[in-house]
Amino acid sequence: MFRGSIVAIATPFKENFDIDFEAYGRLIDFHLEQGTDGIVPCGCTGEAATLTHNEQEQCVKFTIERVAGRVPVIAGTGSNSTREALSLTKYAKEAGADGALLITPYYNKPTPAGQILHYKTIAEQVDLPIVLYNVPSRTGTNMLPETVAELSKTPNIVAIKEAAGSVDQVSAIRSQCGITVLSGDDSLTLPMMSVGAAGVISVAANVAPAGVAAMCSEFDKGNLAEAQRIHYELLPLFKALFLETNPIPVKAALWKMGLVKNVLRLPLTPMRAEMLAKLEPVLGQLAAV
Repeated sequence: MFRGSIVAIATPFKENFDIDFEAYGRLIDFHLEQGTDGIVPCGCTGEAATLTHNEQEQCVKFTIERVAGRVPVIAGTGSNSTREALSLTKYAKEAGADGALLITPYYNKPTPAGQILHYKTIAEQVDLPIVLYNVPSRTGTNMLPETVAELSKTPNIVAIKEAAGSVDQVSAIRSQCGITVLSGDDSLTLPMMSVGAAGVISVAANVAPAGVAAMCSEFDKGNLAEAQRIHYELLPLFKALFLETNPIPVKAALWKMGLVKNVLRLPLTPMRAEMLAKLEPVLGQLAAV
């Protein structure tokens, strides 16, 4: 159902830290023009942690209306509170989202049994395709392949964004169930696709949407050499976008591209000058190819 290059879209802010919906619309249009296969509003890259629930709902609604059915919209609706995640997921369904991306509950670090009950509770109450999101570096806990396999038995749990940084983990998931796997690490997208992933929910697609989409498409068409060429062309960008905490470098890159203001909500701050000096030549090289 979900495959190719799906962008975890950044949330633009004005100088007063309100959401800049004019810039948001430009970003969405940019992706539709550049071949992005799907859009995730209110993910980690969208600074969901500092958005109010009302703002999350506004962003989801705005994205769905702007996209107007041209590509799937997978709303970020995760929380470490099952009740909150359920409420946000219900809203995504009502607003017309094509799916919901739910991060593994963070900070309270549930056991596998708690993870299973968390996701099943939401999936059973909201008839919407659910994408699990495993990112241990953010949440403090890893969702085991056995847990994913058990959750995949729930009909509307259809995919997982796998960001544990391990191709072995993708292999283990794919060996135990048929759930769709989407890479959560841009630099591992191509290796993960080689063992069965269907694409990526991407940070780098914010900056190079056509390139990330082409890499996924060329692999799907069996053009491995071309997919590899694009991978290596984009590899410096994949790495540079994590010189500081995501989405600090993404916001800096989009600012340099003239698409957003370089504004983040505290506790995130704009990219330090010495790190920006490392990012700028990567962006310049990208523009030259």
